[in-house]
Amino acid sequence: MLTRALIVVLAILNLGVATWWLLRDEPARAPLPPHPTGVAELRWLPGGTDAAVAAQASAAAPTEALVEREAAPATAVAAAPAPAPAPAASASKSVEPVKTPEPVATIAKPAPEPVAGKPAAPAAPPRCLALGPFADRAAATAAQSRAGNLLGQVRLREQPAASGSARYRVLLPAAASRDDAQATVKRIVAAGLSDYYIISQGEGTNAIALGQYRNREGAERRMAAVQAAGFQPRLVASGDAGQWWLEGQLGAAAEPAQAQQRSGAAQQRSLECTRLR
Repeated sequence: MLTRALIVVLAILNLGVATWWLLRDEPARAPLPPHPTGVAELRWLPGGTDAAVAAQASAAAPTEALVEREAAPATAVAAAPAPAPAPAASASKSVEPVKTPEPVATIAKPAPEPVAGKPAAPAAPPRCLALGPFADRAAATAAQSRAGNLLGQVRLREQPAASGSARYRVLLPAAASRDDAQATVKRIVAAGLSDYYIISQGEGTNAIALGQYRNREGAERRMAAVQAAGFQPRLVASGDAGQWWLEGQLGAAAEPAQAQQRSGAAQQRSLECTRLR
């Protein structure tokens, strides 16, 4: 019985609240404050670029709003800078001006470095020449000293006379007597040397000749063999004298004319470097 009474009371209360809600008066809205003259109206745009364009088309304000469009998909904000500072009583919000980005300095990229391991340019081939002619070996030796480091792998070469009459003899000094000369011959034979004879007349009496040659190179080889056997021979030239040449390889920064001038040679000739080996 009590439960039924509570249900009836609740139903009557709900019916009363519903009737009051339907019959109540609509509250009046407060009027908006007047818009200040000369100040752009700030409006919120719910969309992106299309919403900003629609808002500009429908705006009734005398001044156009500034629209700042960013590259990122952010909401565009339309605002126009006020010509004069707004009064303190103005309810509009001030919009800060957009700062123009400063230009970024361009940093020049350094030139690429050479690749490690890249093969270097091939070196220039060696150059060789002959300088001369010189009257004798002493003059050629002096020219070699004057040339200095302009020439490397230097050698002295004698060119026989054109007539072919030059001769080179390898001699042992004259002995005091014939018997002394014969004793020396026995020592020569014991050392394994051959091609010898004792001079019996003239200025070289009792001297021992160990060979006669047409070029100095052959005579010098014979002298070296005799010296190796323990003797001290000498070289005697006869007939027309030959010419001496200074042969060598040019330095890296040297020129043929420079080497010729420094050595004092009258001529220069190109030479194959293989001849110096």
